[in-house]
Amino acid sequence: MVPLDLKEFQENVSTQFRPWKRSFQFWVRAVDIYTGYKVVQVRANFEKNAAKRDAVWENQHQLAADKIYNMCTHLGGFFLKVAQIIGKPDLAPAAWVKRLVTLCDQAPATPYSVVKVVLEKELGRSIDELFERFDADPLGSASIAQVHRARLKGDKIDVVVKVQHPGVQDLMMTDIRNLQAFALYMQKTDIKFDLFSVTKEMEKQIGYEFDFLREADAMEKIRRFLYANNKKSPVQVPRVIRNILTRRVLVMEYIDGIPILKLEDEIAKRGINPAGKVAAAAKQNILKSLTLAYGQMILKSGFFHADPHPGNILICRGSEVALLDYGQVKDLPEKLRLGYANLVLAIADNDPIKALESYRELGINTLTKCKDEQKELLRLAQTMFDTKLPPGVTMLQPFSEESSIKKIAVQAFPEELFSVLRTVHLLRGLSVGLGINYSCAEQWRPIAEEALFLAGRLTDKDIKGSSRPRRGILKRIFGS
Repeated sequence: MVPLDLKEFQENVSTQFRPWKRSFQFWVRAVDIYTGYKVVQVRANFEKNAAKRDAVWENQHQLAADKIYNMCTHLGGFFLKVAQIIGKPDLAPAAWVKRLVTLCDQAPATPYSVVKVVLEKELGRSIDELFERFDADPLGSASIAQVHRARLKGDKIDVVVKVQHPGVQDLMMTDIRNLQAFALYMQKTDIKFDLFSVTKEMEKQIGYEFDFLREADAMEKIRRFLYANNKKSPVQVPRVIRNILTRRVLVMEYIDGIPILKLEDEIAKRGINPAGKVAAAAKQNILKSLTLAYGQMILKSGFFHADPHPGNILICRGSEVALLDYGQVKDLPEKLRLGYANLVLAIADNDPIKALESYRELGINTLTKCKDEQKELLRLAQTMFDTKLPPGVTMLQPFSEESSIKKIAVQAFPEELFSVLRTVHLLRGLSVGLGINYSCAEQWRPIAEEALFLAGRLTDKDIKGSSRPRRGILKRIFGS
């Protein structure tokens, strides 16, 4: 009889029960936060004094912010991504944003001893055989992987080695399914929006992130597209080192720069007034570069980087921008790409009729009984798909009776469009952080016009402000 290894038995039992334990921890926290808001909602309805009512809500936001922060830090993994999505000034109460913004780039690191084992198993060679130097301390650690600076044998240029955290995929899938169940409940009770489709797209996209071979292909495809369609690419894209690549290990060129969240500190360190003209010009150039890159990727190519949160953006010398982490990319079907181009024009032109047509083309099904349906549909489009919020709107407030999401039930929302929605919201968060209020729809108008023109959807007469549309569009986009 083989003797029982008690330690191994305990580890196997712990592994089997870990998803159940994690699910229990999520639901206890989620129910606590949700019921807190429902209780305050009832209290607020009985409070006639507006100032006192606002104070009640503010206190609840603060309490919830601490609870959400604790849940995300304790559970980690997928919930760090949730924090990145909801921790935006336009999307969540100020108290939430203040607490969650610090979670963007603070996932716990895997110990170097474990990283070394993963690397050598994946690459089939020892670290000393492959690398001249390998920094044990990571440059950063995110929910799925962490990155180390290194130098290959016989090379003079530094590289970045991205290594996947072992065992994290199963736990992330457990987290997503719990969130899907919560989303189903929320859309049936409080938020008239197809949240379940959104979470299904999240499940698909995050599943892709565990395949670094796919990420390498995506990085190279976007790099080729941006460099081919511009005299100078609006953003830097790292070059993949193809001969050292597996599903769990990715090696790419090192790009020197500072995280965008540290931009203000860097400006002040150099003796530049953060509120002055020089700083303002630098911030405008940064946002201009990101906006052009995303406009071209989404509307011209349809294949785009779908995760522009602050941790994935570096600011390099001369206010140049580097875009990192291509784990989340999206390839929009042609119909959705052109439908979104049409919606961009509707928002830029402030045209409610065109917005309604675009909804139908995109497969966004809505139900409303409000008086000014067309106005509210345009307002909802601006709130969801533009970086500049409609007049009077400072953030999405799904529990507010005046919210467009409350007035208009979004019964069906294409899963593929969630990546566009999320990208626009992340760009909006960046613009708010940089202190610049602008409309990406207005900036993307010429790119949207070109996309529709080349598809035969627009004629010379349809395009505003140009007697020779093709040349005029290209000049406005590429400056040549």
